Amino acid sequence: MEQLTKIVDTIDGYVWGIPLIVLILAAGIYLTVRVKCLQVKHLPKALKFMIKNEEDGIGEVTSFGALCTALSATIGTGNIVGVATAICAGGPGALFWMVFAAFFGMATKYAEGFLAVKYRQETPDGRFLGGPFYYIEKGMGMKWRWLAKIFAFFGVMVGILGIGTITQINGIASAVQDFFDPQKASIALNIGAQSYTWATVITSIVVTILVVLVVIGGIKRIAKVSEIIVPFMSILYVVLVLAILILNIKAIPGAVVLIVKSAFAPKAALGAAAGITIKMAMQKGIGRGIFSNEAGLGSAPIAAAAAQTNNPVRQGLVTMTGTFIDTIVICTMTGLSIVVTGAQNQYIPDAFEGVKITSYAWQNGLPFPSQVSSFLLMACLAFFAFTTILGWDYYSERCLEYLTHGNMTAVKVFRWLYIAAVFIGPYLTVSIVWGIADIFNGLMAFPNLVALFALSGVIASETKKFFDKHKEL
Repeated sequence: MEQLTKIVDTIDGYVWGIPLIVLILAAGIYLTVRVKCLQVKHLPKALKFMIKNEEDGIGEVTSFGALCTALSATIGTGNIVGVATAICAGGPGALFWMVFAAFFGMATKYAEGFLAVKYRQETPDGRFLGGPFYYIEKGMGMKWRWLAKIFAFFGVMVGILGIGTITQINGIASAVQDFFDPQKASIALNIGAQSYTWATVITSIVVTILVVLVVIGGIKRIAKVSEIIVPFMSILYVVLVLAILILNIKAIPGAVVLIVKSAFAPKAALGAAAGITIKMAMQKGIGRGIFSNEAGLGSAPIAAAAAQTNNPVRQGLVTMTGTFIDTIVICTMTGLSIVVTGAQNQYIPDAFEGVKITSYAWQNGLPFPSQVSSFLLMACLAFFAFTTILGWDYYSERCLEYLTHGNMTAVKVFRWLYIAAVFIGPYLTVSIVWGIADIFNGLMAFPNLVALFALSGVIASETKKFFDKHKEL
């Protein structure tokens, strides 16, 4: 098992190495130029469209519902754990590069949302399907269908193997156990050499039941639940982190200076002993930013295709706000709260201990007893992870539906396998599963990026036509 873990880690390192990060960043820069820095000029319009649905739009769910479904998958434990690990591994400067990547990632997300609606397909039963597999097939031509199938295969594997199931339920169970029974005093069952507490067992059962109640209703129920939970959890999290920043407002200017300085000269800002280079700060920040908001990976357009809209440009703008909210708002605030409280200096975490850093920031930054702060963080982690389970169920089901040419029996079987993976997730070793899912997640990007470059001319020309025609917007 140890040897297999090393192999998986090595492959993961190659997939999520410099080439992929550079390619995704290059796509964002290229698309920013093609759409004339749309993410700056038209962000106010995008935010307005986000909450103002089209009255005569055609689709399954509202534009806001489609956005919330996408956000349910992207706003996850990475916003809490990922930011912390990026800062500890790459220094505070990693936060600068995270925001830098997100700025260009907004153009990428716009392009994905645009293409999702332009090339979506309506089924005989009134459902709207779309995503990279359809804009590859219909936009680039049938000769590229093999590339669409590769993307869909990777999407199915990501969902069932971990990012949507095992790693998320593990995160919820661990958070609940750490709060209610950190000493593992109440053992419920033993599996081999491992013991599991009642907190873990009860969490597994409750979350599985909740997942069943939501996912069996398809995109409409997932969107309705997401429209309630995503705004609630995002506002709750932002308010709590904002409280930390307000209470430490005097430390913010110094934190911003440290973040910028360490982005370009980490040794000067942190001291030579830190051992952090500009390359490390960039790689950790950009890599974690991409992983958090999924710009370029091709997942969000699967949800965007179901939106009730008549115009691809409009939905592209709405989809773009996802990266703005996920990274530029939530991740930035998380990073600032860590730096102003000095939490990054308390632990040297691995990928599964980043929550300790954020926990330190909350316990020392909020005006509550540590138990209350820990409970609030646990609740946010649970909400974030639960919605990620919902979002990735929809993504992977649509990928499978494309692969099987609309075989809904296969989709229904997959749905119950997905639910089973959620149920048994707390009892599985998470590290190797996360590594495998991480690999497939990265591999999704390659077919999607090929399509974004190939169809960039369509994106640019139709975007120009829309804003020339609707100058009053």
